[in-house]
Amino acid sequence: MKSLLLVRALVLGAVLSPSTSLLQAASAAAVLPSLAPVIKAAAPGVVNIATRGTLTERVAGNPLHQDPYFRRFFNQPEDRAVRRRRFQSAGSGVIVDANHGYIVTNRHVIENATEITVTLLDNRHVQANVIGSDEGTDIAVLKVAEQHLTEMPLGDSSHLEVGDWVVAIGNPFGLKHTVTAGIVSALGRTGIHPHSYEDFIQTDAAINPGNSGGALVNLSGELIGINSAILSKDGGGNIGIGFAIPVNMVKAVMDQLIAYGEVKRGIVGIKLRDVMPEAAESRQLANGRGVEISEVAPGSEAEHAGIKVGDVALSMNGVSLDSAVQLRNGLALLRVGQNVEIRLLRDGSERTVTLTLNPPGSAHRP
Repeated sequence: MKSLLLVRALVLGAVLSPSTSLLQAASAAAVLPSLAPVIKAAAPGVVNIATRGTLTERVAGNPLHQDPYFRRFFNQPEDRAVRRRRFQSAGSGVIVDANHGYIVTNRHVIENATEITVTLLDNRHVQANVIGSDEGTDIAVLKVAEQHLTEMPLGDSSHLEVGDWVVAIGNPFGLKHTVTAGIVSALGRTGIHPHSYEDFIQTDAAINPGNSGGALVNLSGELIGINSAILSKDGGGNIGIGFAIPVNMVKAVMDQLIAYGEVKRGIVGIKLRDVMPEAAESRQLANGRGVEISEVAPGSEAEHAGIKVGDVALSMNGVSLDSAVQLRNGLALLRVGQNVEIRLLRDGSERTVTLTLNPPGSAHRP
């Protein structure tokens, strides 16, 4: 309903007749909905994060050593000196637990920081400590010892649809609590950062440097994503393609960081790949989707559970699988010791296996 009202606001100018007076137009606009109530409720839960720290870098020594031709005459390895450089940077964060002072942000916002200062909407400045961070998902949790905080309610990103209205709140270019609006442009985006666990929400709400770690909010004022990355030309700003980490992924990682200070990922001992469309029919896949098991580690939990190379995984814990990335992410968000149920297709017959996620380094049973 809210989306329909917003569309109505956009086309208001088209339905007003040429003879409509400015006063009549203003009166009509006054009754149209505004995002202001959503922003007023959500904005106190977004904070500015300023960091300071020292980077250790290796820099070139003798310039001749950088040229492979001249380096052979010196008969010694490349000469590189160590330099320490002070830095400061800024980003955003979201208060997710007012009672305990927990704030979620991106790992890259606080990476290498030795001093972290959080600025609230009412201009209070407080020092923050890092509870934990996870490189694989680029999520970090901070803690502040401060009262009278306002947390942002967490939504459910599994209910998002392309075309839903969203609002981004953050601190782009140091401009505190800037609000931009747009829609969900796409879901399940991957390949932005190689070797990461990705399931990005793509949005055209303007996201710029400094928005990292800030909130992507739905029209109910709920957090549905943490703004994390943008595509830009020549390192510039927003071009209408921004990415946010879904809040369901954030919640799973956040819970582990608070409990353990790190994410304890288990392993099952399999490698995955998407089922090729041309093979879907021969494998009798009803919707043409599934995840093929391309390798099973000897002695692994997967082997003991009866999984074989060539099996097609159809679902994990009752959730249908569309891609290898989806299964990989799902396994990565479970804790060591948890059980996972996978429904398989083999030679036209379905079967279900239950696995236990083992700690890394324990792929082989005793």
